[in-house]
Amino acid sequence: MNPIVRPFDVKPSMESYRVQGAFNPGATVFGDEVLLLLRVAEICEPKEGYIRIPTYRFDDGHPRPDIIEFKALDPDVKLRDTRSVVYKGREYLSTISHIRIARSKDGLHFTVDEKPLILPVDETEEYGVEDARVTFIDDKYYITYTAVSQDSWATALAVTEDFKSVERKGLVFYPENKDVVIFPEKVGGKYMALHRPNNSGFGKPSIWYSESPDMVHWGNHRCILRPRDTKWVRVGAGTPPIKTPEGWLVIAHGMDDKSAYSLFCVLLDLEEPRRVVRCADAPLLMPTEPYETDGFFGNVVFSNGMIEKDGKILVYYGAADESSCVAITDIDGLLAGF
Repeated sequence: MNPIVRPFDVKPSMESYRVQGAFNPGATVFGDEVLLLLRVAEICEPKEGYIRIPTYRFDDGHPRPDIIEFKALDPDVKLRDTRSVVYKGREYLSTISHIRIARSKDGLHFTVDEKPLILPVDETEEYGVEDARVTFIDDKYYITYTAVSQDSWATALAVTEDFKSVERKGLVFYPENKDVVIFPEKVGGKYMALHRPNNSGFGKPSIWYSESPDMVHWGNHRCILRPRDTKWVRVGAGTPPIKTPEGWLVIAHGMDDKSAYSLFCVLLDLEEPRRVVRCADAPLLMPTEPYETDGFFGNVVFSNGMIEKDGKILVYYGAADESSCVAITDIDGLLAGF
């Protein structure tokens, strides 16, 4: 069955681009459909003797996809890994991403929309928009996503009612902050979110909690879960929480010192979500299958969304920064893993 969406299932957004990955999907139920919010990463069609970088320009106030070219033998060009290029001290991404909808009636077989839902619109997104999560609350769908630019990465918010048009709220968590998931209901009259600021000094990248009166202005930040041993050097929230009788259930991710990503479960208190009730000792899912271990960036499983359908929990995840997959379980199975 897996992968359920591959790069060749997606039409490029412009003729000179080629789809490299369709992965890390957010997930929600809309009417009688399951929707995935795919991160579609595109590269440039190759040109002999050149390194070509996709980007967006905003010279006249209108976003336009473009291509930057460097001669491959230029001594100022440095290739880091498959994901980035450095030229004269400035880092560029080798791909540029947008958010695209995939639709399904059964949650397993998907067709991908021909046009993107969210494209870069200003300089805060010139390197692309990535890794959407979606939460249905107050009769609207709230989408958080990572906005990437030469000023690093931050988290933006968009709102939709029909998944045809979106209202952008701009950056709601400033650089460097990502992995933002919004809870599906208020507690104590406040909206809640988990997020992951970057640690460049003491400590390691960890999961934080925050509250808001309007989903735009966030405060009362508090670190609630740090990497607990040498297995993981960073952790981050993955899926928006599901409410269970035992607490808010979140699937998070951890990265080890070899840049391999796994998934694990976290349970938060229903009345005080900043309090961790339980945290699984063993991974829920590790990269073991060929499509998880080999790809654009191998040894990665990374989840941004799960849904409840017909008594089952469908966990959608990206594999090797290339394709999208699904793992099927249920609430009892997830809670038994603690």
